[in-house]
Amino acid sequence: MHLPTTSRPRRSATGLVTAVAALALLAGCSPAAVAPSATTAGDAATPAAATPAPVSTEPVTIEYFNFTAGADHEDDLQGIIDAFEAENPTITIKAQNAPYDEYFTSLKTRIAGNTAPDTFELNYENFVSFAASGALLDLEASAPGTIDKAVYFPKAYDAFNYKGVQLGVPESFSVVVLIYNKDLFDKAGIAYPTADWTWADEAAAATKLTDAANGVFGEYQPVQFFEFYKSLAQSGGHFFNDDMTAATFNNEAGIAAATHLVEKVGTTMPTEAQMGGIGDDVLFQQGKIAMWHNGIWQFNNLLDIKSKWDVVVEPGNTQHASHFFANAAVASASTAHPVEAAKWLQYLSSSDITVQTRLNNDWELPAVSDPALLAPYTSITPPDNRQAVFDSLDAVVVPPVIERQQELQDTVTLYLQKAVQGELSVKDALDQAVEEVNALLK
Repeated sequence: MHLPTTSRPRRSATGLVTAVAALALLAGCSPAAVAPSATTAGDAATPAAATPAPVSTEPVTIEYFNFTAGADHEDDLQGIIDAFEAENPTITIKAQNAPYDEYFTSLKTRIAGNTAPDTFELNYENFVSFAASGALLDLEASAPGTIDKAVYFPKAYDAFNYKGVQLGVPESFSVVVLIYNKDLFDKAGIAYPTADWTWADEAAAATKLTDAANGVFGEYQPVQFFEFYKSLAQSGGHFFNDDMTAATFNNEAGIAAATHLVEKVGTTMPTEAQMGGIGDDVLFQQGKIAMWHNGIWQFNNLLDIKSKWDVVVEPGNTQHASHFFANAAVASASTAHPVEAAKWLQYLSSSDITVQTRLNNDWELPAVSDPALLAPYTSITPPDNRQAVFDSLDAVVVPPVIERQQELQDTVTLYLQKAVQGELSVKDALDQAVEEVNALLK
């Protein structure tokens, strides 16, 4: 999975650029593509009619456990907390964070031990398992009128509705784009990528840009679950059948997607041995990778590199499809302070100071629907073509999600790697992966 890296430099947003058309793309995304269990967009856009439940007049402390602030954004989060506490003097927010690799183990241990934090973060991929376990608070029923759902993109809000129950609010979202080194393209005399590029266009350019003898490669795209499900969608394929009772990704579209990823390794993309223990992020920063499939969270890491760079919507095969990652702010079903918890979640995810803080520091994007709040984002450079972030929303596809999500992701990645290593053919690898994924559905 693409995850934010540490040591991000910061840059302030300046100026205003109208983004109404770009934001309309997200509002127009297919509900089925974003959240299979979602309510209708019309329903999601209707403001809550209930009178807000009263906040306690006695001092209340709300724990907030998260994985996205970390060292990079700890001060940013504290600024949001300070502003919230100034507006809500009876509520104190106690923030704690953990590295992503440790976060969910710690969270599950706390829930099992009846010491769950009042509020916490969940990424979209893990939301379903926590929702199915009964660990999450029904926000609309437990804190009536506290959540104003009209401030969010309807599809983003609906993404965290599980079987008709609103169990979270959209805290942030991000997309993956094609980041490219303009200097390497200029040196090779190749035109820059455009939004009309296909896999074939990328492959042709990557071949010309690769100079393995000098450690320069045309592209980098991890061979793992997240890249596979997206490539599958770019080939018009589906991970599951319509009722999600069986995996279907070993069909023609799946074979095309897996082959597309696997055949890059050792040709236009470095093997692990060729990388020599250096991460793909560092290699791109060093000017050793020409095209890099990665997320918008990388932008701040590239502000001071020597090479000129820009971004574009990722190439597709038979159609476009772009990653859509989202995080939710949720409350524990066991919290003793549901109203205060919900009030904090609303502020954390949609207040003006939250929006400004996220945009000023490239801390993913807030899922608010007001175009004026998001307009400054497109004026930040580099990259010059930051508009591609919003253009990507025209064809977003969320990860397939089941209750045993981590096992699903690990299984698909394992068999893709077997194909990379030559232990199995692409077809055999997908057939075996489908068999194991189907076992997870039972």
